[in-house]
Amino acid sequence: MKKIIGLIGFGAIAVFAMSSTFSTEGSAASDVDSTKEAPSEASVITTSVTGGPGITFKSMTLEKAQKEAMKSGKLIFIDAYTDWCGPCKRMAATSFKDPAVGELFNANFINLKIEMEKNPEGPGIARKYGVKAYPTLIIIDGTGKVVKQTIGMKSKDQLLALANSVL
Repeated sequence: MKKIIGLIGFGAIAVFAMSSTFSTEGSAASDVDSTKEAPSEASVITTSVTGGPGITFKSMTLEKAQKEAMKSGKLIFIDAYTDWCGPCKRMAATSFKDPAVGELFNANFINLKIEMEKNPEGPGIARKYGVKAYPTLIIIDGTGKVVKQTIGMKSKDQLLALANSVL
């Protein structure tokens, strides 16, 4: 009985550690098939969170965001989340609403918040970028190449460090 409880405890600790510290950089999604096409722009809905301090997430497709990124020279920040993800909800209610985070991200990124299961574009993005846990935060360039990718809930300071590490 003690062995079973010990194994369950160890598994829970391992899952927590993975979800809060796993980070990849560069072209981490190289094993993902990037030849697949995304859904058409007309069939895609993204979430737009506006008003108040914090990050303003734009309501547009990834394809449109990439075109805007090519024109503006900005990177694209993607919050890959699900409705059932507790840490995703916590970040949306805290870290993403921080004025300093909003100021930095709004000035330097095209911000997208994409529900990976319900949004028609979500599963394709998850496959393309190897999203296997939530939240996954992805920063890409206008061509869709991964600049930085990290998994797990991030504090205000961690988000600021993430942004500053690619700027």
